[in-house]
Parts: sequence; structure tokens; C-alpha cells
Amino acid sequence: MLAVRRHLARLALQADPQTLQALTGEYAKGAEHPARVHPFRKTYEELEVGETLWTHRRTVTEADIALFAHLSWDHFYAHTDEIAAKESLFGRRVAHGYFVLSAAAGLFVDPAPGPVLANYGLEGLRFLEPVGAGDTLQARLTVKRKRPRDAKTGVVEWAVEVVNQERKPVATYTVLTLVARKGEGEPA
Repeated sequence: MLAVRRHLARLALQADPQTLQALTGEYAKGAEHPARVHPFRKTYEELEVGETLWTHRRTVTEADIALFAHLSWDHFYAHTDEIAAKESLFGRRVAHGYFVLSAAAGLFVDPAPGPVLANYGLEGLRFLEPVGAGDTLQARLTVKRKRPRDAKTGVVEWAVEVVNQERKPVATYTVLTLVARKGEGEPA
């Protein structure tokens, strides 16, 4: 009976993405709007669900792959053995998935101190396409959801999509950050 009740309690909302986003307070694909200021420069209250930043681009090199293998100690054949990699399902040497993740962070992080205080977690990571030397990466960072944590911080969930030079997604995930809230007495 509990399962039947839960099934009957489900609701399907259909509307354009902007309306769905306004109703739910959660990001709806298609309701993005460009960030005028880098989102990492904004406090929790200033960030808007759907606010999106497209980063600059970065081309992956053979040196990137070799240096990441050395740094991480991940010497899996698909990253380090040219002959074995050619015979693999990839057909060539490929970058580590965690290199792609790290490179994306390097593309969207604003290095100066600011309201974004720390990474809080990572969810739903998927590597969708192989990335090799010569591929160019770009990341799209979108405010997906916000929730207060305490009086000083909030948790912001960011939808991240990393694409290659053909705008084909190579990785998707949600990164959670702790973001400073405006202090009492500050202008809203």
C-alpha cells in the first residue's frame, strides 16, 4: 500500500523551462541566462538559479597526459602505453577522466578570495566521451540549486558540463560549494 500511495502522489509538471525553474526554484535545462559577473564573485543571496558561465577554452597536450600520470601515479595503459591504447576501444591514448575534471575546475574557478569558500562535494560524475591530446575543452557552469546551510554559509549546487571542440559533452557532474552569505547590516 505504501508503494501504491507513493506512486499516486507523483506529479508531473509540464511547462517551458523558465516557468518550471521559477516554480521549483531548481535549474531547468533551457532556462539558462548568462552571468554578467563571474558567479564565484557573488554571495549566496546574489546567485540566481539558471545563471550560467561559459569558460574560455583549453587544449589538452601530450605533456598534460604524461604529467598527470606522473602526478597521480595512475599509469593505466590507456593513458601511458601508445601501442596498447591504439588496440583499445579508444583507438588512441586518452587523458585521465580526473584530469578532465581538474582541467574543468581550472577553467571555471576564480582564483581570488571571494564568497565561494570551498568545494563541498561532487555528485553524478559521468565521463561521456574520451579526451585525447589535441582536443579542446570548455566548461559550462550553471547554478542548479541553492540551500542555506547556516547563518554564514549556503550550499550552491552547480551543474557542470565539459564539452570538446565539437561542443560534444565529454563529462557532466554536479559540484557543491560552500558560499558566504551576506552579513547582517550589509545591503541586500
